[in-house]
Amino acid sequence: MKKRVTGIGGIFFKVKDPDQTKSWYQEHLGLNTDQYGVTFEWRNFENSNKKGITQWSPMKDDTQYFKPSEKDFMINYRVENLVELVQELKAEGVTILDEIDDTEYGKFVHILDPDGHKIELWEAMDEV
Repeated sequence: MKKRVTGIGGIFFKVKDPDQTKSWYQEHLGLNTDQYGVTFEWRNFENSNKKGITQWSPMKDDTQYFKPSEKDFMINYRVENLVELVQELKAEGVTILDEIDDTEYGKFVHILDPDGHKIELWEAMDEV
């Protein structure tokens, strides 16, 4: 396997009032927010014809999406070949929290790091 993590796919964090947080970032930092936060679009360094995205999302502080982690944030890492990576992580003793979910946005799976942070791994379906 040549690459594992290739970049940051998203940052998700807990806040008391997601709408207020999104409004603050829109007003003061110019983020073009929507119901999920902001989707930043960029071009691949090795192939400028290939588009990628990174998601920024404030989430309600009582969200269950981060479970079993009790942390206030979750990072989504972009990866290559998620199926192969999950096999390698299992062999290395990494806690895999769920099965690979194949969606219109790509493949996702969740793992735990040694400090109890839930991590989302994403093999993106980027456009060319």
